Amino acid sequence: MSTSPGVESAQADPAERVAPAGGSLPPTGVAAAWAPGDLVMNGTAPTVLAAGVLCWRSTPAGIELLMVHRPKYDDWSFPKGKLEAGETLPECAIRELGEETGVEAVLGRTLPSVRYLDQNGAVKQADYWVARPLRQGARTAPLSEIDAVEWVPLEEVGERLAHPTDAAPLDAIAAMAVDGELDTTPVLVVRHGTARPRDAWARADAERPLIGSGRRQAASLVSLLTCWQPEHILSSPWRRCIDTITPYAARAKVKVRTKGGLTERGFRRDQDKARKHLMDLVDRGRPSLICTHRPVLGGVFRALRERAARDLVKLVPQEDPYLAPGEVLVAHVIHRANRLPMVVGIERHQALR
Repeated sequence: MSTSPGVESAQADPAERVAPAGGSLPPTGVAAAWAPGDLVMNGTAPTVLAAGVLCWRSTPAGIELLMVHRPKYDDWSFPKGKLEAGETLPECAIRELGEETGVEAVLGRTLPSVRYLDQNGAVKQADYWVARPLRQGARTAPLSEIDAVEWVPLEEVGERLAHPTDAAPLDAIAAMAVDGELDTTPVLVVRHGTARPRDAWARADAERPLIGSGRRQAASLVSLLTCWQPEHILSSPWRRCIDTITPYAARAKVKVRTKGGLTERGFRRDQDKARKHLMDLVDRGRPSLICTHRPVLGGVFRALRERAARDLVKLVPQEDPYLAPGEVLVAHVIHRANRLPMVVGIERHQALR
C-alpha cells in the first residue's frame, strides 16, 4: 500500500497503488545521464508531491477520458499539478482539474502513483484518482500552461500520451472499465475531531466540546470532504461529532441526521445499530458519511469488512483507536444487479491541523 503524508489508500485491483519499477536514482555525479521523466524506484522518497485525475465519462460510443495539452512541452497529459501548502492530495487533484479544465468532479478510486525525475532532477511523485464530472465551469489556468482540453476515447488515449509515467494509471482505469468497476459510490467514515479530555470535563460527556485543534480539523474537513461530496450524513448527536461535521454540512447544504446508536452510550447498549447504519449507507448507493466516536468505530468497521473485497479486508482498521481524531476513511462501493454491494477500494486521509 502506497503512502504519502496524510494519505493511505488501496483498492481491490491486482496492481496496488505503487509506481512502476522502471529504474533507480542516478549515482552521485552522473545525474546528467538521466533524463527528466525517467521512472524512479519506489524506495526513493519523493521531494515533490503532485496529484491529478483521470476524469471519465460514458458516451454512446464508449468511455472517454479528459486530457489537456501543455504548450510548453507540446504534449497531452492528464490534469495534475503540485501540492500546495495547506492542502491534502485529494484536494490538490480536484483543484488542478478545475483550474486546468473547468470541470467540477467527485473523486472515485485511487490509481497507481508514479515517481519520476522532473525537469530540475528532483524525484516527483504524482498520485492519481478516478474522477467523475458533475458540471462544467470556467478554466482559470493561463493559455501558456494549458491551451487545449479534449475528451478522448479511452482506446485512443495511449496514443496521445508522451510519457511512460502515465501508462500505469491509464492501464488501471482501462482494467476497471473492462471489469465494470469504474462507477463507484463513496461511503465515508469520520472520527470526530480532537475533543477536551474526559478528565478535564465535569459535565455530561455528550456535551464535551472540541478543543482548538479539533475545531481546526473540522474546518479543514470542509474542503477534504468536498472531494467526494457526501449528500447523506449520519452522525452521533453528541456535541463533538456535530461540531466536527457541521462546517461541511453547512457549506454543502446537507442535512445531518442524528442516530443514538452512533453514540458511545448507544453502542454499549446495542452494537448492532451501528452495523445497521453502516450497511444502510453501503446499500443505498448514494455518497454518504458517518461521523462517530472511537469506541463505535470498531462496530462500524466490522460491518464494513463484511462487504469488503477479500484482498481489502485486512485494510479495514481492526485495532483501537481505528482512526485518528479528524481522520477520514473512504470506502468505494460498487453496485451490480443481483449482487450485494461490495467495497472495492479503501483510502484514508487525515484532516490538516
